[in-house]
Amino acid sequence: MDSLITAVREQDEAARFLAWPGGFDLDRGDHVEEVHLASGAALEGFAGDGAGGTYFFCGEGGEERPILYADSEGGAALVAIGLPELLRLLLVAPWWRDCQVFMEKESLELAAEYLEDMPDLVARRERAAAALGLDLPDQADVLVRLREVAVGVGENFVLIFTPEGHPYEPLIRN
Repeated sequence: MDSLITAVREQDEAARFLAWPGGFDLDRGDHVEEVHLASGAALEGFAGDGAGGTYFFCGEGGEERPILYADSEGGAALVAIGLPELLRLLLVAPWWRDCQVFMEKESLELAAEYLEDMPDLVARRERAAAALGLDLPDQADVLVRLREVAVGVGENFVLIFTPEGHPYEPLIRN
């Protein structure tokens, strides 16, 4: 598939899973505040979640660009390099925003809570991944990669609240 955004729009089951529990809706790309990157690089909101968070492509290019997530409470983090990586995160660990230490044990505990409420989560995730043509890594690998991106490369992607010139707080720290 040429465009994963197009694939998500065309694959209803995948779009539903990504919307919930994934917290990713392509119809919510507007952020509630005026923001920009400290570097001056381009910032393009393209999706959001039900809690007012926004996913932004950073820089120039297509779906391979770095992706920054900003919540509605002044926190932000670079969460993926490219849309395939973001969708894998949302499919494998849709509870990532509830993680505090981004360790496998914590993720497994959160997964158990989600599975209690949604017993068909794994089957739905597998069908969504297949519909989008994505292979899924395990939870531990996804969380390690999220941490690497957020605290490594992410240092270069500081989101600024434009009206006051203040940076958003990092959602993920060392």
